[in-house]
Amino acid sequence: QREPFRPFAPVILRDRAPEYFDYPGVAEHEAPRYMLIVAPIKEEKWDEIQAVCHMGTGRLQAIERETNPRYYGLIERFGELTGVPVVLNTSFNLRGEPIVNTPQDAWNTFQNSDIDILALGPFVVRK
Repeated sequence: QREPFRPFAPVILRDRAPEYFDYPGVAEHEAPRYMLIVAPIKEEKWDEIQAVCHMGTGRLQAIERETNPRYYGLIERFGELTGVPVVLNTSFNLRGEPIVNTPQDAWNTFQNSDIDILALGPFVVRK
């Protein structure tokens, strides 16, 4: 059970961030690359991305093709299919545990959680 003070975070393609976030220069700043800002979400987008909207804001991660081509491609394709170039991001750990750092950590967390599918590099494991 996730605590209510730990909201989920939006991940968006860096060049699409100005469409969703009311933060001057959001596509140029470095901070969104590392989830270092909480940015206001444009009010007209609240319903569209409500899962990542916390009191009208989101702890934004904006990614670029050059730094993470696979993830960028996934979000880009999701945007093509749904019309929304935003996915929900959260830490990969169980309550009270450190964030997953190795494939073994990922496997252990997967086995001890309600997660149904684990994608790890080229591998996909289902329970």
